[in-house]
Amino acid sequence: MTKVSVVGPDDGETIHLGPAQIRILEDGSTTGHRLGMAEITLAPHTEGPPQHRHAQHDEGFYVVSGTVHFTVGETTHVAPAGTLAMIPPGAPHTFANLGDEPAVMLNTFTPDLYVQYFRDLRDMIAGGRELTPQATVQMMGRYATVPATDHA
Repeated sequence: MTKVSVVGPDDGETIHLGPAQIRILEDGSTTGHRLGMAEITLAPHTEGPPQHRHAQHDEGFYVVSGTVHFTVGETTHVAPAGTLAMIPPGAPHTFANLGDEPAVMLNTFTPDLYVQYFRDLRDMIAGGRELTPQATVQMMGRYATVPATDHA
């Protein structure tokens, strides 16, 4: 019988990363690692990671509630609830919640490569390291992701 995954509203693996909470909904084990999915909740007035590029996976963000600012290169897109942002490999990007309310996004990774990144950040913090932009960039490097400083 084919494996089916049903993740209820109180289920999934929850990872706390400073002002962000990531709830892993699909870690790739059901999809043959073709797709990973997470729910990301950003606290108000929260900057996201340093602008970066993925070399090996597409990333999608669907804004469920709140408003998220997606910066792609030099351009910022204001994304209210109901907005989908699809980021192909190589596109420089970051995101932030500049508002006064939490923002919630569904985040997809194809393939599921980036799910382990969140787990590694959690483990880094549990090991006593601070979640700094430099530590974040270092961890991104393990997952074919590099800082995007030229915005090309």
